Amino acid sequence: MALMDDQMRNLPCTRLEMDEIWGFVGKKDRNVRMGDSERVGSVWTFCAIDAETKLVPAFKVGDRNAATTCAFVLDVAERMSNRVQISTDGFPEYRDAIEAAFGGDVDFAQIIKTYGHEETTSNRRYSAPEFVSSEKRHVTGRPNHDLISTSYVERLNATTRLHMRRLTRLTLAFSKKRENFEAAVGLHFAYYNFVKRHNTIRCTPAMAAGVTGTFWSVGDLVEASA
Repeated sequence: MALMDDQMRNLPCTRLEMDEIWGFVGKKDRNVRMGDSERVGSVWTFCAIDAETKLVPAFKVGDRNAATTCAFVLDVAERMSNRVQISTDGFPEYRDAIEAAFGGDVDFAQIIKTYGHEETTSNRRYSAPEFVSSEKRHVTGRPNHDLISTSYVERLNATTRLHMRRLTRLTLAFSKKRENFEAAVGLHFAYYNFVKRHNTIRCTPAMAAGVTGTFWSVGDLVEASA
């Protein structure tokens, strides 16, 4: 979204959490057939959140691979004004992507989580797998061990699924085209940053991060996006 791309610059974020959330376009992978467009099937939305201001500085829609991860992390790095601490889950592509984007000017750690067997019926998942344990691993720099966490970005994922029916696992409200999916995700995060008021910070994330000095209405968002 052009509004996000233009406004999210020179940001004073200090503690970022990154994650990716699954969705699909057109049809789920099991229904994709030979001859179908490469732009149908699973799609992943990479996003980052600042743990202090709750700002979402950037997102990236694409495949869950090295290319998308690198493009996403580089975009985040170019928007920061100072050194940051980054926490991610154990997805291995983050390591090379963060090294390429930030070099040694970052404090980076991963949380490696272990889960038990997930319960299924008729080959369909109906409950989350049992959480067994987690381990914090320092990767680059000197991250504050007590602040290594992905809880805020996981909560952001839950909010995103709640507000966007096309990201619900069992839904009929899925996007038929990748362009529509990307537009909906962009609108969601713009609303989240500029319009949604968070009780913990008593303002919008954009205000907390100094991106804007006033509350925005939905009308203001629409006008700015036009």
